[in-house]
Amino acid sequence: MDFDAVIHNGILVTVDNRMRVIEKGWIGIQEGVIRAIEATPPGIPPPAAGLTIDAGGGIVMPGLVNTHTHLPMSLFRGLADDLPLMTWLNDHIFPAEARFIRPEAVRWGTRLSCAEMLLSGTTCCCGGYFLEDVVAQAVSETGLRAVLAQGVIDFPAPGISEPSQNVSHARRYAEKWAGRNDLITPSIFCHSPYTCGDDTLKAAKASADDLGLLFQIHVAETRFERDQAIAKKGLSPVVHLDRLGILDDRTLMSHCVWVDEADTAIMAKRKCAVSHCPESNMKLASGIAPVPEMLKTGITVSLGTDGCASNNNLDMFGEMGTAARLHKVATGDPTALDAATVIKMATSDGARSIGLGNHIGSLETGKQADIIVLDTCAPHLTPLYHPESHIVYAAGGGDVRHVLVAGRPVVRDRQILFVNVDEVMNRVNDMSREIRSALKKD
Repeated sequence: MDFDAVIHNGILVTVDNRMRVIEKGWIGIQEGVIRAIEATPPGIPPPAAGLTIDAGGGIVMPGLVNTHTHLPMSLFRGLADDLPLMTWLNDHIFPAEARFIRPEAVRWGTRLSCAEMLLSGTTCCCGGYFLEDVVAQAVSETGLRAVLAQGVIDFPAPGISEPSQNVSHARRYAEKWAGRNDLITPSIFCHSPYTCGDDTLKAAKASADDLGLLFQIHVAETRFERDQAIAKKGLSPVVHLDRLGILDDRTLMSHCVWVDEADTAIMAKRKCAVSHCPESNMKLASGIAPVPEMLKTGITVSLGTDGCASNNNLDMFGEMGTAARLHKVATGDPTALDAATVIKMATSDGARSIGLGNHIGSLETGKQADIIVLDTCAPHLTPLYHPESHIVYAAGGGDVRHVLVAGRPVVRDRQILFVNVDEVMNRVNDMSREIRSALKKD
């Protein structure tokens, strides 16, 4: 077989069902798909290909899947820190969005986030925001794979001055992008049960179901949210959503910090997935999601960074390390969330949670060649006994050397190929000066 590309001389961490590690192997890619994955016999060169990538003895693994983020919010990185969620959201972020989020700002903020993710090994992201048509167009220019949702909220929002049009606007966006780009999958995202009324929630979910798309929603992020739901409706957020018919196997729930055993039993029964965002939850003091308990019930749990305004970065390697360590401390069990489990959360289970499990998330023949190569020739990665351990506890986004999405190189030797990073940073810095100047006058 003639390959378009071959990656060789690497330690292959496949993240397949057996979590196989091939100590020295090669991968053959044809038309964006993995067609061969093999151990390299001693003294035998790799097959010929149009493009040959020497992994240099480093780690070759599936690209990371960030299942919860808000791409344009990189514009607000560090704008309002060290605050409770509701203060941060209502007093700082919502007003900033209303004032500064315009198509041009969304375009450059999105490009900045895409550059950060690609350079740190994320090949697919999932999330939502406003003016999502602009977001999708910007993402499509970078080579990143993404599930992108138009945000729905029962208040005037950027691009939607009349809240009664929020669901129809989201549906038009989704219809426009369905099948338009192989790397972009549309979705619909209701912000939360406390910013969307029951009719909005049901209508948005019905539109997503009608189009066969993922429905996303923030759920039970804070104790306040849970207490408020119980006070107003006598139900937890999870029970409330379940009674509305929102929860099923095409629902992705983000955060799920304040859930109890009854909630997790419902989530497991409905087969909805969870995006766990430990760093954002820690920074906003929202709490610690009961991830080990969720996993025991069979819930698919993935990892997300959340937006840059509440993290403040999009490095999924950092998120893996935080998740693994946090739950050991929270449970008092050093075996909680072992390295292999966390890697799956960031790759194969991430893909499953957003409906792409048959296409990405592991190094297997027939899957899309979304692949990253880590350079392990560094003091902090020496020596190397167990590659899974290094990925979670030692490596960082800066160790990513090569990135391919659908077999197409998008980062080569740490240089991003389809984004002018200097231009993006200059434009975002210009915008940040305008934001800073306006806020000083208030």
